Amino acid sequence: MTTHHTPGSTGTPGSTGTPAAAGAPTDLFRPWDGAFVTDPYPAYAALREAGRAHYFAPTDQWLIPHHDDVSALLRDRRLGRTYLHRFTHEEFGRQAPPPEHEPFTRLNGEGMLDLEEPAHARIRRLVSKAFTPRMVEDLAPTVQRLAGELIESLYADGGGDLLARVAEPLPVAVIAEMLGVPPADRALLRPWSAAITGMFELNPGEETARAAVRASEEFSAYLRELITVRRREPGTDLISALIAAHDGGDVLSEQEMISTCVLLLNAGHEATVNTTVLGWLDLFHHPDQLRLLLDAPERLRDAIEEMLRHDTPLQMFERWVLDDIEIDGTVIPRGSEVALLFGSANRDPARFTDPDRFDVTRPAADNKHLSFGAGIHYCLGAPLARLELAASFGTLLREAPGMRLVEEPLWRPGYVIRGPEELLVSW
Repeated sequence: MTTHHTPGSTGTPGSTGTPAAAGAPTDLFRPWDGAFVTDPYPAYAALREAGRAHYFAPTDQWLIPHHDDVSALLRDRRLGRTYLHRFTHEEFGRQAPPPEHEPFTRLNGEGMLDLEEPAHARIRRLVSKAFTPRMVEDLAPTVQRLAGELIESLYADGGGDLLARVAEPLPVAVIAEMLGVPPADRALLRPWSAAITGMFELNPGEETARAAVRASEEFSAYLRELITVRRREPGTDLISALIAAHDGGDVLSEQEMISTCVLLLNAGHEATVNTTVLGWLDLFHHPDQLRLLLDAPERLRDAIEEMLRHDTPLQMFERWVLDDIEIDGTVIPRGSEVALLFGSANRDPARFTDPDRFDVTRPAADNKHLSFGAGIHYCLGAPLARLELAASFGTLLREAPGMRLVEEPLWRPGYVIRGPEELLVSW
C-alpha cells in the first residue's frame, strides 16, 4: 500500500495543466498543513462538490476525489505505476531520478507494486506460490499469541502508548516471523521501513532521500545475506518459499526477492499500524459504537472494514497517464500524474449512505472501500492485515475493556501515509 513522488521525477510544475484560480477548491487541499492532515475530509467534500478532476500545481498532479473515478482509474490500463515499460524518461517528458538515489529506485522499481504488465503478472504469480492463503491461515495462532503478549504487557502497566506498544510491534513481529528474521535482528526492520516510506510522501526533500537510500542499502544487504543462508539451509519461512517458487523454469531473481520482502514489510505493516490507532480513535470519539462492539463482538468484522473506510490509512495513490484520458470533459494528457484520493473516495456520498458517520454495523459485504486498492495492484497482504486487526482489536475488547484515551494525539506531518504520533491510553 505504498505510493511515491520521487524528487527529480517530475517535469516543470504546471507543465501538464492550468494552475487553479484563486479561491478554487484546490486551495483547501493543503497536504503540508497540520490542520488539513488531522482532518482532510471537509476539503475532500469541497473537491467532490466542485468536480471530478482538479489540477494541483504544487505537485503537478490531477486530484481525483470521487469513488467511481478512483475505482475505475485503478483498473484502467491507460495508466500505470511506472511508464518505463513503454517510454524512456525523455520520451515521457520526465527527468530520471538522480543517480545517487539508485539503491532506492532499484529496490522500489523491482517490487511488484511499481511494475506493470507483463512484469507485474510474472512476479505476482511467483510470489503467490510462496505467500499463499494457507501460509496466512497458519500464521493465525502466532498472530493471536503475539497480540495477547503485547496487550497483556500494556494492560499490566496500566496503559501507555498504544501505537508504540501494540500497533507497531505486532505487524512487524508477524512479518519478521514470516520472513524468518531472527528475534535479535527485528529491531532493525521498523527504522529501515520508516526511512524508505518517507520517500512516498509528496515531494520529499534531500535529507529524506538520503535516509531512504541508506536504509535501502542496509536492508538489501541484510536480506541478501539472509537469502544466502536460506539457500543453504531452507526452512518453513517465506524467504525459503520465495527461493523455491517456480513457474516452469522461471524463478525470482535475488533482487526481485529482496524487493518483495521489503514491500511486504512496508506495505504490510503501514496499513495495520495506522488502522489500529485511527480505528481506536474513532471508537473513543464514538463511545456508542465502542459500547455496541463490546456488547456484540461478532460485529468486529464489519467494524474493521468500517475503520478502514472511515479514516483511511493510505490517503493517496499515484499513477502515471500513459495515454490521454478524459474525465468529465477534462482531457488529462499523456505524461501527467493523477493522485487518486482514497480518503475522499471512501467518504463519497454517491457510494456510501451517510458517509461521514462512523457505523460499526455497516455490513462488510456492502462496504466497498478502496483502502486496499483495486485492479492488478490490489494489496496482496490484505488478508494478513485483516487477521492482525481482528487479533489486536478482538483481544483488547475481550481482555481489556474499559480502555480510555488519555489525551488527543498530535499528528505526524506525513499526509500520504497518515496517522498520529502516539495514542496514549489508560484503564
